[in-house]
Amino acid sequence: MSPRPLLEIRGLRIDLPLDGALRTVVHRADLTVPEGAALALVGESGSGKSLTARSVLRLLPAAARIHGELLFAGESVPAMTPERLRAFRAGDVAMVFQDPRAHINPARSIGDFLTEGLTAARRLPAADAVARVTRILREVGIADAERRMRQRPHELSGGLLQRVMIAAALAAEPRLLLADEPTTALDVTTQEEVMAIVAETRAARGLAMLFITHDLELAAAVCDRVAVMYAGSTVEELPADRLRGGAAHPYTRALLASRPSVDDAGAALRAIDGRPLSGFEAPDGCAFADRCQRVVERCREERPRPSAVGASTASCHVPHPHPHPHPHPHPHSSEEAGSHA
Repeated sequence: MSPRPLLEIRGLRIDLPLDGALRTVVHRADLTVPEGAALALVGESGSGKSLTARSVLRLLPAAARIHGELLFAGESVPAMTPERLRAFRAGDVAMVFQDPRAHINPARSIGDFLTEGLTAARRLPAADAVARVTRILREVGIADAERRMRQRPHELSGGLLQRVMIAAALAAEPRLLLADEPTTALDVTTQEEVMAIVAETRAARGLAMLFITHDLELAAAVCDRVAVMYAGSTVEELPADRLRGGAAHPYTRALLASRPSVDDAGAALRAIDGRPLSGFEAPDGCAFADRCQRVVERCREERPRPSAVGASTASCHVPHPHPHPHPHPHPHSSEEAGSHA
C-alpha cells in the first residue's frame, strides 16, 4: 500500500502586488509529498520554488492571494484559523531556511533561540526544553552542545549555524520538514556534512521533506522524487532514480545536459539558449517555448497541463516520448551540492 499523502498542492496560484497591481508569480504548482517521503523541488532562481514552500506555512506577504488547494493531512492550510495556524507552525511543519544568520536573533543566545518555541508554544518546562535541544544539537553534529547554547550567533560559523537551524526544526518534532536551499551559503565540504545530517535525521525520524534546491544531482541523491519548476509552474515530476533515464520535459533534459560530466571532462558545456523567465513574466503559452528546440505553434498559444509520459508527469505539448539512453547512475553523495541552473 502506498503511503498516504501528507502534503498536497493542487493547481496552486500565487498573486503578489507588483507595481501597484496584482501579478501572478506562481501560475500552477502541483506537488504531493507522502508521509515519510522526500520530494525535491528544483528550478532556477525566480522560478517560484521558495514562494511555493513558504505558502505551506502561510509565510507570504499579507497582500498575497492564494488560489488552488493546499492540504496538510487532508486539512486546508489557507482555511486554518489563527489558533490552528499557530499550532500547525509549532508542531506539524518546520522550515530550514537558506541563510541562518537572517533568521536567528543576533542579540540572543543559541539556547534562547532553540528553547523559546518549546517553552512558549509547546508549554514545555524550561529544564526539559534545554535537555531536548541539547540532545538534538549533538544529533546534528555539535559535540560541545552545552557551550554552544551559551554563545550568540556571531560566534558560530555558517556550518554550525545551519546545524542550529536544523536542530530548531527537529525540536518541534514535525511531520514535514521544509528545507529551502539549506546549503547555499556553505562551502562544499560543509554542504556535504549538512546534507548528510538532513538525510540521516529525516530517515531516523520518518519525516516527510520538501527539499528546495538548484541541483538536480543532489536532489536525486537525497530524495525519492524530483519536481522541476520553471517560470512559476511545475513542469515535470518523476522518481529520482528515473531522472536521467525518464525525463520527458525539454527543460529538465536541458538542465541535465548543461551539467559537466565526470565521465567526459573535456566535453564542452552545453548552455540553454535565451534567458530564464520569472513567474510574472510568463506568457499565456508555454513559458519555455522561446528556449525550446521542440517548440510548435501550439506551445506559444496554449499553456500545457500535466499529463503522464512514462514514469513522468510533464506539462508539455511535445514531450520526449522515449527514455534517455543512459540510465541514472547510483546516487552520489551530497558533495555535489551547489547551484547550477
